[in-house]
Amino acid sequence: MPKLRGADIVVRTLERAGLTDIFTLSGNHIMSLFDAAIGTSLSLLHVRHEAAAVHMADSVGRLTGRPGIAWVTGGPGHANAVGALFTALGQETPMVLLSGHTETDQLGKGGFQELRQVRMAEPVSKAAWMATDTARVGLDVARALRTATSGRPGPVHVSLPSDVLDASVAEEEVLWPTETDFSAPPVALSAAAADAVAKLLAEARRPLVIGAPVLANRRGRALLNVIETSFGIPACISEGPRAFNDATLGAYAHVAAQADVVLLLGKAMDFTVKFGGTPFRPECRFIAIDPDGAILDRAARTRGVVFGCVADTYPAAETLLQRGKDVVFGDTGWLAEAHAAFYDRPAEWAQLRSRTGGKLHPAEVFRALQPHLDANPDSILICDGGEFAQWGQSMLRNDRRMINGVAGSIGSSLPMAAGARVVERGAPIFAVLGDGTFGFHMSEIETAVRLSLPYVAVVGTDARWNAEYNLQVRDYGPNRTYGCELNPTRYDLVATALGGHGELVDAAADLPGAIERSLASGKPAVINVMIESIPSPVLRR
Repeated sequence: MPKLRGADIVVRTLERAGLTDIFTLSGNHIMSLFDAAIGTSLSLLHVRHEAAAVHMADSVGRLTGRPGIAWVTGGPGHANAVGALFTALGQETPMVLLSGHTETDQLGKGGFQELRQVRMAEPVSKAAWMATDTARVGLDVARALRTATSGRPGPVHVSLPSDVLDASVAEEEVLWPTETDFSAPPVALSAAAADAVAKLLAEARRPLVIGAPVLANRRGRALLNVIETSFGIPACISEGPRAFNDATLGAYAHVAAQADVVLLLGKAMDFTVKFGGTPFRPECRFIAIDPDGAILDRAARTRGVVFGCVADTYPAAETLLQRGKDVVFGDTGWLAEAHAAFYDRPAEWAQLRSRTGGKLHPAEVFRALQPHLDANPDSILICDGGEFAQWGQSMLRNDRRMINGVAGSIGSSLPMAAGARVVERGAPIFAVLGDGTFGFHMSEIETAVRLSLPYVAVVGTDARWNAEYNLQVRDYGPNRTYGCELNPTRYDLVATALGGHGELVDAAADLPGAIERSLASGKPAVINVMIESIPSPVLRR
């Protein structure tokens, strides 16, 4: 009678779900999973730090809308991975972290690398639990995938004890998940609710739609664009930790201050919208559509809403478009005004240049990079970190872009660029990051070299933790800056030492050639650009 180990059941369940790219770092607790993957369709992409596996899975989840999968070992491996879940949680990314775990018969006895892994993961995930039954472990995996993709998407963790993975059961005793176990039906917006929302928006003079981070992908941006063109209502995505100073959205605060009705489309009323306070006017009315009733309740308690209902973000937007197609909405001049605030940039930016020899102004860097994004509509842009990347967010345009997100964490861009290459095999992938940020995962360049996952990382080197430096200047004064200096390191040589391609740029005229050579190298490439240390742009009207 054929028998299957728990590890075999996990692998076969992932195969049934069509999720075969596994981002992982080996360790004692999960070697049975590695063994079970032999001869299957699973591809194990082995990283150098567990957090990188999570970031790569995060990248895949954002780009595809399907769960990215990370495997790590228990104890310290799990601890290394958990912090990275916070970034995925903030961006509402569907992904699953499967961690090895101490054997169940050793729990509470000081077992090998025993930690309270589920308790650790709970604050940074939608759900977390430990599998306990080998015959049912496939159902645990399916439940994790379902949870990660339903409602407000997000990361899910399952701990897999070694004895659950190693134990064998007869194949006919395995409780395999059915197709419906892998995903939940979407929660639709009712016709009556859609009509009520459309009526409130039509009655407004200056309505505004603010979308959730889950919309920050090509599909979501296209959906918001249809809302704008169909209704004449400006729509944006609130996904940055700097709230109304989000460099992507220009003079966002000006638009918010003018709005008289705001639709929160899956967007939580949180710190990124100042909890509905200033710059919104006191008389501004809020509508909230959210997958989570608790978030609706919080919005009602925090600021108050004139209408709220539970529905999943994408189907809600689609129903609203269908039901509102015959509704006459407000002044199209408002859409033009809002777009000018969001997307116009000062004319003088076209002439910004460094005042320091041997260094570039960030604007010079991004003027040179934009043509390469324009050349291929499938190109992917990742902006990560502080002041330098904020200039990139403000100046660069493309619809496949990822940022470090609501969590405000930095350091994910190199593994995310490699993860993006798993999804996008042809178009250029650019990561924009500062020199402080580069240090988090520079070893993952070797991962990208080994796995043939090329990208171009543009590193702005000002030898400083510049975001924190500017906080010190702002809050304590220019004579109170302390502890934020770095060395002007040759990060380009780090890339070449790890098998990649490196370029050093200290003159604007040399940057276009460096970009071309980096793309032509077919390797993970680092363009180390010496830049002026200046604050991020903040636009006001």
